[in-house]
Amino acid sequence: MTEDEAVDDELLTIGAFAARARLSAKALRLYDRLGLLPPAHVDEVSGYRYYRADQIERARLVALLRQLDMPLARVAEVVGAPDGAAAADRLDAYWADVEARMAGQRTLAAYLRGRLSGRSSEMYGKFVVETVDVPEQVLITETRHVLAGELPAWIGASLGRLEEGSRECGGITAAPFVVYHSDVSMESDGPAESCVPVADEAAARAWVERQGRTRETKVRVEPAQRLAYTRITKAQVAHPQILAAFEAVEEWIAKQGLWQAGPCREVYFADWDAAGAEDPVCDVAFPVR
Repeated sequence: MTEDEAVDDELLTIGAFAARARLSAKALRLYDRLGLLPPAHVDEVSGYRYYRADQIERARLVALLRQLDMPLARVAEVVGAPDGAAAADRLDAYWADVEARMAGQRTLAAYLRGRLSGRSSEMYGKFVVETVDVPEQVLITETRHVLAGELPAWIGASLGRLEEGSRECGGITAAPFVVYHSDVSMESDGPAESCVPVADEAAARAWVERQGRTRETKVRVEPAQRLAYTRITKAQVAHPQILAAFEAVEEWIAKQGLWQAGPCREVYFADWDAAGAEDPVCDVAFPVR
């Protein structure tokens, strides 16, 4: 018997099944290898794969999901759902991620058009830049090498851990912030440093000692300094809108004849979860002299 012949009335060879499912035998072998669509039977001697007719619907579903450019791991989540409603929910979650990514890419394309067409100054003019003097601060910090895609989740988690720890360090004395010691992008991983100003240096050092080195938690005393900053809304914090804010501050610093005296930072002064898209939540800032 050849591989393209039916074994019996219920089982189909890979060739016959591929034709009915409108897939290639190569795709079926891949889906088998990844556990998405294992054959109903594999001949121990010949190694031929055989499928049941009732597997055709699953095979077609896998193929359709792949047409959405869905990664195979996400396909496995959908087809492995306990029921149709759960599968639809998992598809909705994937598609929401796709639409968010596309929205970000559209914004990035608009930002790049502005740069390439020489309209950067027009974009920067939307930001009001001011200066503020900041006193010496005792900081508890957490540092991590992180890529842009991981950054929002890490900022929220790390600042949450530090804010919880601040209760043992005399309490928070000023707005938390994140310092970028090097570029953070899809290719560059910083590092970034989450910082929470606290009241009691001795208590802070004791708290950090208890944390160990699991998350690169430290105490740092930052000297008094002047910051040049622009205030942005929650919507503007998203990439790449925030890039324009950083560049606007950099341009203003140069025009004022000032010098950047340290790495850039984002100062989070508002309740992020309670804020609306147009509410001010963050200062994009550079130390200057």
